[in-house]
Amino acid sequence: MAKISRKITDDPYGALILIRRLVMEQATAYWRRYLLAFALMAVSAGTTAGAAYLLGEVINQAYVDKNVRGIAILSGVTLVIFILKGAATYGHTVILSQISNAILANNQRRLFAKLMTESIGFFSERHSSEFLARLNAGATSVTQVLSLLINAIGRDLLSLIALVTVMLMQDPYMALFGFLIAPPAMLILRKLVRRIKGLARTQFTGTADIMETMQESLQGIRTVKAFTLEQTMQERMEASITAVERNANKMAKVSNRSSPLMETLGGFAIAGSLMYGGYRVVAMGATPGQFFSFLTAFLLAYEPAKRLARLNIDLNSSLIGAQMLLEIVDSPASEPNDDDKPALKLNEARVELRDVSFRYRANENVLNHMSFVAEPGRVTALVGPSGGGKSTVLALLLRLYDINEGDITIDGQSITAVSRRSLRQQTAYVGQDVYLFRGSIFDNIAFGKVGATEDEIIAAAKAACAHDFIMGFPLGYQTPVGEHGAQLSGGQRQRVAIARALVKNAPIILLDEATAALDSESEKSVQEAIEHLCQNRTTIVIAHRLHTIMHADAILVVEGGEIVERGRHDDLLRQNGRYASFFRLQHRDASPLAPLDASA
Repeated sequence: MAKISRKITDDPYGALILIRRLVMEQATAYWRRYLLAFALMAVSAGTTAGAAYLLGEVINQAYVDKNVRGIAILSGVTLVIFILKGAATYGHTVILSQISNAILANNQRRLFAKLMTESIGFFSERHSSEFLARLNAGATSVTQVLSLLINAIGRDLLSLIALVTVMLMQDPYMALFGFLIAPPAMLILRKLVRRIKGLARTQFTGTADIMETMQESLQGIRTVKAFTLEQTMQERMEASITAVERNANKMAKVSNRSSPLMETLGGFAIAGSLMYGGYRVVAMGATPGQFFSFLTAFLLAYEPAKRLARLNIDLNSSLIGAQMLLEIVDSPASEPNDDDKPALKLNEARVELRDVSFRYRANENVLNHMSFVAEPGRVTALVGPSGGGKSTVLALLLRLYDINEGDITIDGQSITAVSRRSLRQQTAYVGQDVYLFRGSIFDNIAFGKVGATEDEIIAAAKAACAHDFIMGFPLGYQTPVGEHGAQLSGGQRQRVAIARALVKNAPIILLDEATAALDSESEKSVQEAIEHLCQNRTTIVIAHRLHTIMHADAILVVEGGEIVERGRHDDLLRQNGRYASFFRLQHRDASPLAPLDASA
């Protein structure tokens, strides 16, 4: 017994523990409404049993007593009973639906809030479709589990008790005969539960695969079309759908194996009851009303009994989805709330990296003891080959990741000693891959500052050289941007992003290849917008196009996670080192260059 108990309690997502947890954490908050629903279910169960009992009385009044007045009275009572049953059924169904909707909404909020506490590293290890599946299937499964439990106890069990009471009142021996089907049914159903668990988990992961393929195909539709990958993506989708279909068919076979079992056993019980009950009426003088009342109660009890017999199968199927939700909710937050830390207070916005090392994976340093200072109100540019660690520097400054060694300070305050929120509120970021949210241009600029006024948004758009093209749209600032900003060009998206950064009015600006994907005309407009953005702000910019940072106050050449050269544009050209080599390479085909010597 002790061994069995340990086995049950050791698994935090075991069926019994999970059910208890869902009831205690999610159902108890609605206990008053559940109590009302139970009361209405009791009324529904009582009226069902009452109708079965009255049927026997009606039969006796008609065929034994031949009492027309008694039949009329019982008919009226039956009408009242069914009206009560309809009202009670409506009431408890609506109440339970409202509770289920509230629990579903709370779990969706809960999961999304938990995801907002996770770090970039957490998401980089998973596909976004997994979270969509957990959000939809997981939250829905919680309500299904609770609904199954409540309906099993309140509807099915109460109805069964009431109907069994009628059966016992009419004929106890015949009732006991009907109960003989229960033990073999329970024994066989128990063996199906373990198989259902494995199939339900496979079904969840298969559904996530379908969502993943769909999401990637639609978001990458340009690439799909450009590389004629339609057939390839259809084959991937076909494989995922076929696997889910095959698993669903297996699940249908296993979960419904109980139906022929219950029907066969029920057939034996009903046939035996008919024979025994008919014999009592014919040979032993029992009233036909007693026989019909028992038979009606028995037939009405059959459906709730069948649902209760299947309860274990249905519960374990739904518990898999609930487990998928709780696994995310229960996991420690990889970016926990640290608002209890002091807020970052800026005077000059002087940014300094001191001997900083960082690695995404063990023994693979991306930054190696990097040190530099971004002076207040000046532009510091990071240049160098891809993979050198430039974008990682910006990610560390935003604390999307935490450093492994060294320290990063702003005005002498370590960024790990202040709250992330205050750090990010003082920083504006514009990346190469601009992300625009669903909504209008106005909405996307307003995301930069909560409560920004219309005048502030228009002023930011003008400074970002975006106002003119925005007003060229029929809807102006209310123009929808489409999914990921697909209805705007690359240059337009960049300028909206810069306007979003401008309206934030942050003292520290981080620019990651903000013009890399633009044509020359768009780049000129965006570059002008960036100049407005960077005025009197501490700016750290990453650039592959070196002509965009020629006037930077400091240029750092980053290779292999280290700074190999530093200085201004002219100084670095005179050194004739790595920067000069990059500069020659980029301008070799653009225009003839004068010799790069000390007089350059």
